[in-house]
Amino acid sequence: MITLKNDDVKVLQEVQKNAKMAMKAIDTISDKIFDDNLAMHVTRESMKYADIYNKATDRLLDGKAASYRESGFQDLMLKNGVRANTMFNTSTSHIAEVMIQGSNRGLTSMWKAINHNERAGSVSMEIAKELMDFEEKNIEKLKEYL
Repeated sequence: MITLKNDDVKVLQEVQKNAKMAMKAIDTISDKIFDDNLAMHVTRESMKYADIYNKATDRLLDGKAASYRESGFQDLMLKNGVRANTMFNTSTSHIAEVMIQGSNRGLTSMWKAINHNERAGSVSMEIAKELMDFEEKNIEKLKEYL
């Protein structure tokens, strides 16, 4: 068992929240993707988000800390937001744009979590930075579909 500081817990929960939201958004949007390459890319993305989510979860469990608990309202807002945003436009370019916007929101919330919890330890920060690096690479890759 490890001892986690409150800052560690907050950073790891933010990683969980972001990875979970990304996986749900991908799940919601994937049936609207008609470009095979983009479809393959988002499938790989979802698997990587799951990997990072599991790292954060394992670390929280090792420290006997609670995992992030999403509200049903947040889940509903995310899914309805994705559906509304793609209701009239399912072009590959628009889907990529919606996904880039989601990654940018995720990066912003991760920066906030890191800046507000600077006493988090190196392992928590490494997991957070892994998610952020992945988000940045996704944005670069998705730009090809704009």
